Amino acid sequence: MDIDYVVQIWRDGTQFTAHAMPVDVASCGATPQAARLAVDEAVRLFLQTADAQGTLADVLEDAGYHFDGQRWQSPDWVGMEKHSAVAAA
Repeated sequence: MDIDYVVQIWRDGTQFTAHAMPVDVASCGATPQAARLAVDEAVRLFLQTADAQGTLADVLEDAGYHFDGQRWQSPDWVGMEKHSAVAAA
């Protein structure tokens, strides 16, 4: 089964964090590429575990995927934006 997802990567101190959306799985590595590889492995294992437990369809539906009769379709991404907010001290 082939599942599409989007990965965000950011620096976190000396490490890089990669977050796969919309499955909401994250991992990290010493370089952006290491973080990419780690999150791909984490997503693969997450999906395998959900499949083995019989919850894969529920997990994907909860994440916004829909089954078109042949494969699971990811949500249509419109864009990614960086925002900021002021927090009162």
